[in-house]
Amino acid sequence: MTGQRNHSIRIGTMISATKGQAAERISQIADMGFESFQPFFWQTTNGQDIAELGKRCREAIGERDITISTVGMFGNPLEETELDLQTLQGWKDCIDNAHHFGATCVAGFTGRIRNRPLTESLPRYRQIWSELARRAADNGVRIAFENCAMDGNWATGDWNIAHNPDAWELIFNETPDEHIGLEWEPCHQMVYLIEPLPQIRKWAQRIFHVHGKDATIRWDVIREHGIFGKHPFVFMRTPGFGDSNWTDIISELRLAGWSGSIDIEGWHDPVYRDALEMTGQIHALNHLKQARGGTFVVDPV
Repeated sequence: MTGQRNHSIRIGTMISATKGQAAERISQIADMGFESFQPFFWQTTNGQDIAELGKRCREAIGERDITISTVGMFGNPLEETELDLQTLQGWKDCIDNAHHFGATCVAGFTGRIRNRPLTESLPRYRQIWSELARRAADNGVRIAFENCAMDGNWATGDWNIAHNPDAWELIFNETPDEHIGLEWEPCHQMVYLIEPLPQIRKWAQRIFHVHGKDATIRWDVIREHGIFGKHPFVFMRTPGFGDSNWTDIISELRLAGWSGSIDIEGWHDPVYRDALEMTGQIHALNHLKQARGGTFVVDPV
């Protein structure tokens, strides 16, 4: 057995699948040390044959010890514009075809009734997600909601209601199914000055997938200018460049008995982006592997 196969927690990255080039991208970076990939769609699958795409992604991986545990479908499936309806259909297609990727989880936003208080989305949430939960159960798939506010809050927003632990209580009450949970990351909590570590201890059994994304909080800016001034008080970061102690995060996950993939979500770091994007991602990959404990060692005893 290889060292990687003994890791209960894998470190990987996200791969855009919206334009149909996910398999090609996997082929490009599969030998860089990633242990998992999360193909994801933004609002629409663009009419792709999802089963065929899944097969091509697995063919691109080949015999490498790399997994795809989770497929992403990000958009607003609660509203009814043409693009929102494509998002809803994308959720159905991803749930039905997750097994072609080897995935057992589909992740994304809950959706939201736009520009209304969060609680006014709950009836529509229950209607849509009760049906999708049954569909997921029939396919042996779990559903994970990312905890990103997309600049929304309790009073208003466009995309997602699952961005706050108080909201998690509400949505899990509406859909108590055990296979509905969270795609969690510390970044989105830190952006709203919520301490992320205690959430693992409370919500670990509901965390189905983890995104590798961090944040840097500029406390000096907060003390001088507050959080509503002209100076940014927080930046989203690639792991290894932000404030999170990933050794503590992974330790808490292990203590809770968690296993799965931490897939790096890039494209947000204000410094390690564009020409430095892959430099930042590989740094994050190695940083998270070290935080996981480094190379797996078999005790010869």
